[in-house]
Parts: sequence; C-alpha cells; structure tokens
Amino acid sequence: MKQWLSLLAAGVLGPAAAAQTWTPPASVAAALPTAQPTAFEAHVRYLAHDRLRGRLPGTPGYQLAVDYVTAQLRQNGVLPAGEQGGYTQKVRLRRAFVEPGAVLSYQPASGAAQPLAYGPAATVYPNPGQAEVVVKDAPLVFAGYGISAPELKYDDYAGLDARGKVVVVTRQPLRQFGENERQYFSDLRTVLETAARHGAVGVLLAAARPEAHLPDFPKGVVSAIGPDGQVAVSRSYAPGSVQLVGSVSAATLQQFFAGAATDTTQALAALRAGKLASQVLPGRFSARYRSRYQEVESYNVVGKIMGSDPKLRAEYVVHSAHLDHLGVGTAINGDSIYNGAHDNATGVASVLEISKLYAGLKQKPRRSVLFVLMTGEEMGLLGSAYFAKLPTVPKTALVADINTDMPTIIAPLLGVVPLGADHSSLLAEVRQAADYLKLTVEPDPEPAQNRFIRSDQYSFVVQGVPALHIKYGNRTADGKNNLSETVQKWRAVTYHKPQDNVDGGTFDWAAGAQYARLNFLIGYQVAQVAKRPSWNKGDFFGVRFGR
Repeated sequence: MKQWLSLLAAGVLGPAAAAQTWTPPASVAAALPTAQPTAFEAHVRYLAHDRLRGRLPGTPGYQLAVDYVTAQLRQNGVLPAGEQGGYTQKVRLRRAFVEPGAVLSYQPASGAAQPLAYGPAATVYPNPGQAEVVVKDAPLVFAGYGISAPELKYDDYAGLDARGKVVVVTRQPLRQFGENERQYFSDLRTVLETAARHGAVGVLLAAARPEAHLPDFPKGVVSAIGPDGQVAVSRSYAPGSVQLVGSVSAATLQQFFAGAATDTTQALAALRAGKLASQVLPGRFSARYRSRYQEVESYNVVGKIMGSDPKLRAEYVVHSAHLDHLGVGTAINGDSIYNGAHDNATGVASVLEISKLYAGLKQKPRRSVLFVLMTGEEMGLLGSAYFAKLPTVPKTALVADINTDMPTIIAPLLGVVPLGADHSSLLAEVRQAADYLKLTVEPDPEPAQNRFIRSDQYSFVVQGVPALHIKYGNRTADGKNNLSETVQKWRAVTYHKPQDNVDGGTFDWAAGAQYARLNFLIGYQVAQVAKRPSWNKGDFFGVRFGR
C-alpha cells in the first residue's frame, strides 16, 4: 500500500498521469472492436455448461474444455506451442491421501511416550514423494514463524540447530514486515523450503487458536509430477530433508513447551512484539504413516503468435488464465455442479478474445506472444507452476505474464486494480493502456486477501518473471465508488459454489470485452518495446526472484 501511496503522490497514478497519453498504432486501435461481447458470452456459456461437469482436471468435462479452447485458438490463427508440435502440455497430477492408521506420539523429557490423538491433537499431510514416512524420536525445536530473512534483520533460525529435528512453527498471523513480505513468508511453501534448507526432517504447524480444527485432507492434496517421475510442483511438499509435514493443536503446542525455557504465552507474545522466541523444546516426536496416490493426466493448452522482429521474436509475452474448476461436489440449493462461470470461464474467454486481437493484426508486435490456458489452479496453482518451471519454450525467453483470474464482470468496467504491476516496469504499460480506454487505476481495496500470491501470476513471479493480474477497481457509474462492497456480497453467495453459473448469474458482457481489450493493449506494449520488463529497484520479489 505504501508503494501505491508514493506513486499517487508522484502523479504516476490517477488523472495526473493523463498528461502523457499513449496512443496505440492506428491498426491496433482499429482491431479493438474485434473483441465482442457476444463472442465473450459464447465462450463462457460453453465452458460453464453442465455438460462440462465443472471442468475438473482429469475428467471428460475438462477434456471438452481443452478441445474447445484448442479449436478456438486454431480458428483464430494461433500456432501450436505445446509439446510434440501440438497445443497441449501434459501435466501429471498426483492426489495423495493419508492412509488410515497413522501413529503419532510425543516423548516428554521424562516419563513414558504419549500417543497424540489423530484429529484433535495432531494430523499429517500426505507425502506425494514418499509413500511411507517414518520419523522416530526426532528432537523438537520451536522456530517461531519459520522465517529466515537476514536481509530484513529477522531470522527465526538464528542460532537454532534444526538438522535432523522436527521444527514447530506457529501459524498465528504474521504482523511484522510489509505487505509483500508477509504474503511471501506466510506461504506454506516458503515455510517448508526454509525448513528444508536448515536440514529439518519435519515441520509441525501449530494452530493459532485453541478452537481451530486441524486439517485432515479428506479430498487429498494434489501435486504435479515431472517427466522424471519425481514431484515437480507442490504447495505442501519440499523435496529434500523434510519428510513430515503436520499440524498440531494449541493444546499440543502447550504440551511440547512443558519444561521449556518459556511457555507458549510468553513465546507467542514475544513473536507478536517482533522479537525472536526460537528455542529447543524438551521432548521428541515420532510418526509413522503411509500415503496412497491417485494419478490423472491433465493438460495445459499453449498457443503462440510469432513476433515480427528477427531478434525479439525469440522472446515471449504470456497471456494466461486457468481452465479448470472444482467439478461436481456437495449440492447447494439442489445444484452440485460447480460450473465456474466467473471462475474462470470469463478469464479463459478473455484470453481467447485477446488471441483474436493479436491474430487480426497485419503487423504483429516485435516479440512473440504465448496464450496459456492452465490446469490445476484450484488445486494449488499447479498447472501454472509446472509451465513456469518447465515451459514449452526456453525458460529465459519468458519476459512477462499477464494473467486473468475471475475478473468479476458484474458491472461496467470503469476502474482496475493491477495486482503486482507496482513491483515492476509493467505498471507503465498498465497506466498507458488504462488511460487510453479511460479507465482509472486504483490500489488494491482488499490487501489483506493476499490476492497477488493466490493466482497463477505468482507462479511466474517465483521463476523471476514480472507478472500482473488485472482485477476490478472500486469505480462505479453513480460516483459512489464502492464496487468492492458489491463484489464482496456477490462473492459470499457465488464464489466456489454451484451458483457461479451463467443462467441466473450476473454478467456484464460488454465489460468482459473491454477487459480483454485492456489486457491486450498491456501485452501489446510489452511485446512491442525493445527493453524487457524489469523489476523495480529494491523490490522485494525482484530481489528474491529476479534473474
């Protein structure tokens, strides 16, 4: 938020920026009406139809979606850019479950070992890379939030030997640092990777509240398997030393602290005050459990428009959206098909209309453009993480990702929130495209939602690629500028429910077409300018991930 306030003060955002209005080439401006509300609506109606059964990866319904977008790209003149000369990239998805009979126990410093009741006292995550996990009498250490950030003058692992030990970390809300740092360091994947670097054999996540229910994953946890048969992408597994990932209740955490230098009240209060509270815990932890696997083959769809510059055409601007949704589940008001009309048939429709705009240009932009419709977003950004890590083009050739995830087209598009754009030079292209279309650019009205790291653009960020995701802003035609309130009410009854359907839903198809035009103009500029997008100097994500 501070970044946005400084940009506003400098006149980079808002009406003051209109003094340097960018105008697209006449041929590009003439192509914009090609993105049509009727076409946008037709895409959404097909992708959100009951016959696709909620587009769950690995099902016939998802394959219908793959076939549809492939046919649309081909019809638009988009070339294949997948594997083996086709439009698809295979992504093998492994759903892991904890088998019944997991045995967990705690050995205090003195006395007999104490079993931990599975469910109320402790649970474990299924391990997608190791079918059997055995951790015997591992020493316990408390590592605060599990953060190691010496560059920010904070390190829960400072002076703490975690090698061969089970690390216990709290999941109470992280309050220190800026918004970006909080988003990154509170991410489970970051916590696990940090523990792995310090040689831990396991990580136990301590519940923040006494009444919290521990996760038991009745539907399993999904990871993506690479061509070598090993786990390539996972949100809950860190290949290497960490075998065990689990959760413990607040009462179990107190049990672990019995006889320690401080108690849980003192330790957690110290952390909330920004002080380190890491320490050795007196007891030991044991676990034995097995994981079983179910695997399906799913697909990313990848197409390309080749650039016009002999040199720059070897680089790619990515327009992305996730193709999957939740399939068939618990019925709500008599409907059990989670059609995903807004989430994310509208995003896919946007990318298809964007591809039509590029394809219609006689003079293509200098760089090439990729259109990637991805699987497994609802399972933990798996398809995008797989593509960003193992792309079908040279990895260093990816220069930017412009992602679309549930733009929420329920009202006229008047203002936008470019999540992530303020981290890089991409904000300039956003500003110019928005000004041309007479849209305002606004700060995120819901920073606490951590939306920047919750969608597919983040998969590109962690591979060092500047990325953004355009969401609706607050601006409304009546001048009240409170659209986020309307969106929150809509989301409460629609988001991730069967009610996210076309029939009976709320859609502004003209806004959808305008949204596609905006994203196209952003991508076109990036594809046209000679200099690659760059991270802002000192930006947290740029420093940590930038190439």
